[in-house]
Amino acid sequence: MKYVRYRDSRGEITYGVLEEDTVCEISGGLFGAREETGRKDDLGSVELLCPCEPSKILAIGWNYRSHLSDRPAPENPEIFVVPVSALLEPEGTIRIPDDAENVHFEGELVMVVGKKTREIQPSEAEEHIFGFTCGNDISERNWQKNDLQWWRAKGCDTFAPLGPAIVTDFNWKEGQIRTRVNGETVQSGRFAELLFDPPAILSYASRYVTLYPGDVIFTGTPGVTRPLQPGDSVEVEIPGIGVLRNRVA
Repeated sequence: MKYVRYRDSRGEITYGVLEEDTVCEISGGLFGAREETGRKDDLGSVELLCPCEPSKILAIGWNYRSHLSDRPAPENPEIFVVPVSALLEPEGTIRIPDDAENVHFEGELVMVVGKKTREIQPSEAEEHIFGFTCGNDISERNWQKNDLQWWRAKGCDTFAPLGPAIVTDFNWKEGQIRTRVNGETVQSGRFAELLFDPPAILSYASRYVTLYPGDVIFTGTPGVTRPLQPGDSVEVEIPGIGVLRNRVA
């Protein structure tokens, strides 16, 4: 199933199932008993929002060998926290702060937690993952290098685009990702290349932090990245999930 969160023509925010170009409204939210209400909207008539409302965002650094450069591979997933205020909806505008000089894209697979998760084993993780979506871990490299913490390098408002949909039956083991800037492919990778896969990440995180339905974990980015400029259009595409598209200002 492919789920979206959206603002409909009445101005109401709700969840729905995306079937090609039609959004079928559901009641009950994403994580409880849910059913279709019978209301349907054309996709073009609604405004897609971030597909869930997390209480927390975790993200993984250095999770592809192609992104490590000359750094050694980490022994455990390198996790950092991003404020939820950084979330940005599909088609929203990434806003570069006036004093930022080196802001990069990072296209990523994002897992969405489906149930309360604490101290689980990797073998249990799949039943705790609700689904997957696309994310863009926008990063100011100078701040990332020089600040004590990554709170602004990774956490500025609009630095965490998310969406457009959550797919519950996504086969991440066979999946791949592409990032494009102004139509040019600038990143590509396969999720089989992840140093730590989603079950390993979720299990490790759950040793220390309780995760709740709707919480999200960005799983890392492949390859090399480069600066974004005002006016750029950046797209993160995961076949089977969709395209997360945002402009830069």
